[in-house]
Amino acid sequence: MAVVATAVTFAIAPANAESNGGVRVMPLGDSITDGFNVPGGYRIDLWQKFAAGGYRIDFVGSMFNGPGSLGDHDHEGHSGWTISQVDANVVNWLRATTPRTVLLHIGTNDMYGDPTAAASRLSTLIDRITSTAPSADVFVATIIPRSGTENAVRTYNAAIPGIVQSKVNAGRRVHLVDIGSALTYADLADGIHPNATGYGKMATAWYNALRAVPGSIGGTPPTTTPPTTTPPPTTPPPTTPPPTTPPPTTPPASGACRVAYTVNAWGNGLTASVTITNTGTAAVNGWALAFTLPAGQSITGGWNATYTPTSGAVTARNVSYNGSVAPNGSVEIGFQANHTGNAGKPSSFTLNGAACSTV
Repeated sequence: MAVVATAVTFAIAPANAESNGGVRVMPLGDSITDGFNVPGGYRIDLWQKFAAGGYRIDFVGSMFNGPGSLGDHDHEGHSGWTISQVDANVVNWLRATTPRTVLLHIGTNDMYGDPTAAASRLSTLIDRITSTAPSADVFVATIIPRSGTENAVRTYNAAIPGIVQSKVNAGRRVHLVDIGSALTYADLADGIHPNATGYGKMATAWYNALRAVPGSIGGTPPTTTPPTTTPPPTTPPPTTPPPTTPPPTTPPASGACRVAYTVNAWGNGLTASVTITNTGTAAVNGWALAFTLPAGQSITGGWNATYTPTSGAVTARNVSYNGSVAPNGSVEIGFQANHTGNAGKPSSFTLNGAACSTV
């Protein structure tokens, strides 16, 4: 396959690893991870987001490609490969590169072979990864649209949230990333592989998910602004005795937020991806997002939050690893639900009792 690009592009081949000593992240999958049509694929924009955010990341893998604007060309994307082919090789790859984090987008090539058992094969692959690298955070994506196999993709993607939740329930460090609903057919170059816009959307979805899981890409980048210090006065200022009654204090504002809510529906089921952004000036430490599901919807499983009750007026509460949301920071949560024909969205949301804006 010849690759033509306007920028310098490195060959698609195994190569000696590049390393900058950063957090080791393995992009794992098929030609979509490799970057068919756009060599480097989502890794280009994702790398640039890491750099802009101050994160030091080391992509790892036995494959190597992408333009000069991609700071690290290592990856584990194998064009044309199925879930089973990745499963047969992943142990050796993990042992060779010891990633801290794995980004898994796989299954597209299974959709025209044996799609019925694809979800079961994915579950086995995730078990293989987590047993080989139990300390790694594994981010499992729903796959992007694929022309000609729409029903197979829809069925496969619908099974992934439940698979991920079963691993979470078993104590595994597995996280769902709903990339499938982030792209449309307009974001595909050939009905299978993304165009540059589509790869950019994939990068955004990965980046937001990674930032929501502390440690997966390192700690919060340090600020570059030094603290302002005031030298002590040469003469101590006079002191004022404290009042006998302390003045009232104003509690910090909470709940200043924005919610983005995306639904991917089929038949009598749906998945909902929810991004909560803290638009306030203070960190939110411990959050509860309240909303009312449309009639007929009932949650069957979720990720990155607990949901009570499962229908009607629902409250989603943080779990142990995502309770703190910095100003302008976001956390992504989601759930799978049944519906009886109404796959609509909640009309409003409150965070810690205060109303949120919606987008």
